[in-house]
Amino acid sequence: MRATTLLNKLLNLPGIAVRGVSAPAEVGGSLVLDVVLRGQRLTCPLCEFTTRARYDRRPEPSWWRHLDFGTSPVVVRAMLRRLACPTVTVTVTRNMATVSQTATTPPASLPTWNPVTFTQNAWLATKADKSTIRRLVRVDWDTVGRICERVVSTELDDDRLAGLVTIGVDEISWRRHHKYLTLVTDHTRGRVVWGAAGKDTATLDAFFAELGPDRAAAIEAVSMDMGPAYAKSVRADGHAPQAVTCVDPFHAVKLVGQALDVERRKAWNELRRGGDPAAARKFKGARWALLKNPTNLSDDQAAMLRKLKRRGGDVWRAYTLKEAFRAIFAGDLAPDSVAELIDRWTSRASRSRLAAFVKVAKSIRKHRDGILAAIQLGINNGRAEGLNSVVRLIINRARGFHSAEAALALVMLSCGPITLQLPHERSNNRRE
Repeated sequence: MRATTLLNKLLNLPGIAVRGVSAPAEVGGSLVLDVVLRGQRLTCPLCEFTTRARYDRRPEPSWWRHLDFGTSPVVVRAMLRRLACPTVTVTVTRNMATVSQTATTPPASLPTWNPVTFTQNAWLATKADKSTIRRLVRVDWDTVGRICERVVSTELDDDRLAGLVTIGVDEISWRRHHKYLTLVTDHTRGRVVWGAAGKDTATLDAFFAELGPDRAAAIEAVSMDMGPAYAKSVRADGHAPQAVTCVDPFHAVKLVGQALDVERRKAWNELRRGGDPAAARKFKGARWALLKNPTNLSDDQAAMLRKLKRRGGDVWRAYTLKEAFRAIFAGDLAPDSVAELIDRWTSRASRSRLAAFVKVAKSIRKHRDGILAAIQLGINNGRAEGLNSVVRLIINRARGFHSAEAALALVMLSCGPITLQLPHERSNNRRE
């Protein structure tokens, strides 16, 4: 088999044929492939205008980086032809766009196409950090980010916002100093279908603007935390006021745990100011004994908890309130029983004379219907929180991002409705 025929099969570029190969020793260590068009018709990349008349040919060949062949970098070289389009004036033909798109920084005027280099690098970005990919593929660090953004723009499912019935809305930090992404998750598919920078009402308004009133009217339930920003956007006219707001019970339990920690710190400060630093240090170590589930305590933490029980006081009363509230959501109670127990708990917390729990009781009473709806419908942000753990892994592995768009592109590649197929997987699909 001739070398050019073999390379044509390896490259697998539709409409492009390899006509010549320059050995690495002849061109500074790179394997250069000279390619030409198979067909003669020229097509404008921005419209459907076609012609056989060539406007001109560029005097110098254009170069694009391809995947390495063994230890040798591979460069694709072609003489680009241009055509005169009555709408776009003079532009590069779309037939050569297939070759052009193998470049890591393709011209913005060319139509999008997802070549082997883009797919492989984007897949690697979901498994490793950019520095590893840069060293393996021998491309620029910023180029990896641009590849991810380009693959997301071309491979993201256009129908990802169709058929939404139950969704979850949550925010996640992608950078320090309160830099957040708002992510919308489809509970049915278990994938992130939309994302944007920010975590306020205007951010979620952008989602409903893209969704449209017709598709928004089909949403039956929205799960979220206890913040007011997302709820305000959902209830707005033209968004999804008909949808049931489901407040994740996890956030309610977390709020009660934070109230317990407030009472613990208050008691610790009293011991510290009372002139007993040794007792204050011992009490400071009781934090995890109070916040962890009793079944997960170590021997030392269990001993500390028994001491706190014998001592009694505000801290122990706060602990019993926390455990009573957590037991409501153990999952073995009917919705009617949960509603009754929540009412009893809020009444007890309101009369506890513990300032932090009085405040929490007001919040729980305010979001009571949303919490009960989440239990009755079985919808919560558990799936969104699970995806958020994947997002946190991505952010930590990347050692940070320079822009929200770069972070969001990698999030959509890993958790969005995108199916990346490696070159050998695409070949198998064609044979089938």
